[in-house]
Amino acid sequence: MENSAGIQASLSGRYATALFELARDSQRIETVEDSLGKVREALSESDEFARLVASPLVTRAQAVKAVTAAADAMQIDSLTAKFLGTVAENRRLAQIPAIIRDFRMLAAAHRGETTAEVTSAHPLTSAQVDALKAQLRTRVGRDVALDLSVDPDLLGGLIVRIGSQMIDSSIKTRLNSLAHAMKG
Repeated sequence: MENSAGIQASLSGRYATALFELARDSQRIETVEDSLGKVREALSESDEFARLVASPLVTRAQAVKAVTAAADAMQIDSLTAKFLGTVAENRRLAQIPAIIRDFRMLAAAHRGETTAEVTSAHPLTSAQVDALKAQLRTRVGRDVALDLSVDPDLLGGLIVRIGSQMIDSSIKTRLNSLAHAMKG
């Protein structure tokens, strides 16, 4: 796997690798990936859940209880739920977003895909996602899994990161470049 050595070097990468290996061995990679998608969505949509994950003031017992309840509410699979309980028990909930990102990279590499991190000003439609995947597939010569996020500060356009490459077509960057050019 192209990024596995770099991923394994980080704390989040070690957790993601452990979860990935469990999911692979039980042939549940896609199930776990779907469950992690639900967790990621909950982090972006629920301020309460995001605070729980980020707060160092929550005790181990409170964190485990809250994560278990959240996993039940999100109807995520048992492997992912147990994993989240372990992460909470180890007081590593703040690592969840990075663990999810690293797991998705491992899963994409396992499928022979490259992962592109895409940040847009507004949520992309399914047609836009399909068109972007097709363009990126043509550019990199292999299937591309998209890790989508939204940042309204971009105003418009996209920022796409594939490995060490970055394509920034955001309006914010264009305006900053124009302002810089006008000063010079």
